[in-house]
Amino acid sequence: MKAKTSFKWVMMVLMAAVVLTWGTGGALAQDKVVKIGNIEPLSGPSASVGQQGKNARELAVEAINAAGGIKSLGGAKLQMLYADTESKPDKGVAEAERLINTEKVNVLTGCWNSAVTLPVTAVTERYKVPFLVPVSVNDKITERGFKYVFRIAAKDSWWTRDQLQFLKDMQAEFGTKVATLAFVYENGDWGQGFAAGWKKMAEAQGYKVVLDEPYPSTTTDLTPVVNKIKRANPDVLMLVSNAADAILLANTLAEYKVKPKAIIASGGGHADPSFLSAAAANAKFLFDIVEWETDVNKPGVQEINGKYKAKYGQNLTGEAADAYIGMYVLADALERAASLEPDKIRDALAATNLASGPGMIVGYDSVQFDETGQNKNAALVIVQINDLGKGLERITVWPKNARRAGYTPVFPVPAK
Repeated sequence: MKAKTSFKWVMMVLMAAVVLTWGTGGALAQDKVVKIGNIEPLSGPSASVGQQGKNARELAVEAINAAGGIKSLGGAKLQMLYADTESKPDKGVAEAERLINTEKVNVLTGCWNSAVTLPVTAVTERYKVPFLVPVSVNDKITERGFKYVFRIAAKDSWWTRDQLQFLKDMQAEFGTKVATLAFVYENGDWGQGFAAGWKKMAEAQGYKVVLDEPYPSTTTDLTPVVNKIKRANPDVLMLVSNAADAILLANTLAEYKVKPKAIIASGGGHADPSFLSAAAANAKFLFDIVEWETDVNKPGVQEINGKYKAKYGQNLTGEAADAYIGMYVLADALERAASLEPDKIRDALAATNLASGPGMIVGYDSVQFDETGQNKNAALVIVQINDLGKGLERITVWPKNARRAGYTPVFPVPAK
C-alpha cells in the first residue's frame, strides 16, 4: 500500500508541476519573444528613407538582443516584423490590421509618411495597441486625444518655427535683409503641413510670399515649377521634397540658373544620402533642417555612426537616428512594463524619461512624452551643405551654440 501511495503522491506532484508550467511557465515561454510590427515605405517614392529606418532599427535591435534582450521578461528578444506601405495610406491601414490580427504583434512603429501614419494610428488606437512614431511630423498625429500613440521627433509646427527663427538669426548675423519667400513642396500631408506653418509665420513676421506651389512627388519634370520660381524671384526658397524630387529640383534649379539668397529645405529627400551624390555641386550651400547630424557633440555618436556606415555604406540620417533611438525607447518601456499587456506597455511609454544609454545619440537631452504623446524635448538643427576640401558634407550651423567649430555659414549664397 505504501508503494502505491508514494507513486500516487509523486504523480500528483508531477501533474501539479505540469499545471503550473502551463499556467505560468507557458506564458513566460511566450514572453521570450516580443513582436514589433514595423510599417514602413520599403518601395515607392519614399523607399530610400524607409530602408534607412529599417537598417537603423535592425542595428539597434541586434545590440539590444545581444545585451540580453528584455530582462524583466526573462531575456525576451525583440522580433521585427516588417510591412511595406508603398507610401499608400490604404496599404498602411491593411498592414496594420494584418499585423495586429494575424501576426499578433505586441507593439507597432512607423510609418514615416504622415499621410500613412495618420490613418494607421487611428487603427491602432481602436485596437489599443501601442504605436511609437519615430519621425512622421504632421501636428495632428498627437493632437487627437489618442492614448496609445507616442512621437519621438519634433512636429511640423516646431520645424517651421525653427526654420523662420534661423532665417531671422541669419539676417541679424550677416546684415542681409530678406523680404520675399517662395514655398515649394510635395502635395501630400507632409508638404501641406509645412506650407500651412510657413504661411502663418511668414504673415506674422512681415514677409511677402511670392509663390506657393505644391507639386506631386512622383513627377518626372519640375521645369514648370522651376520657371515659376524664376519668375517669382524670391529672396529665399523653402522646400519640402522626397528624395527623387529633391534631386530633380536641385538639378533643374541649377540648369535654369535660379539662385535665391538662400534655399532652406526640410529634411526628408534633402537629408537622404542619395541627394548629395546625385545633386553633387548643385547641392552646395543649401540649408536643411534635421533632427540630428553626424557632427553633433554627443557620446557614442561616432561609434554608432561608424557601425552603421560599415554595415550599410552610408551615414545615419537624422530620421534614421530617431528610428534607432525608437528601439531603445521601446526596450526601456518593455523593461519597466515587465509585461506584454498592451495597457502596461502603454503606461510605461507614457512614463518614459530616457536621457542616457547607448540609444541616446540624438541632439536633445531626453525622450519624455507630454500628455498628448509628443516628445516635449525633441530638438532640431540646421546644416549647410558645403565642400571644405574633402568633398561635399553636411555641416551643423544652427543653433549658433551647436555650430561646428571654425565654420562660418555662407549667407547669402553667391550669385555666381
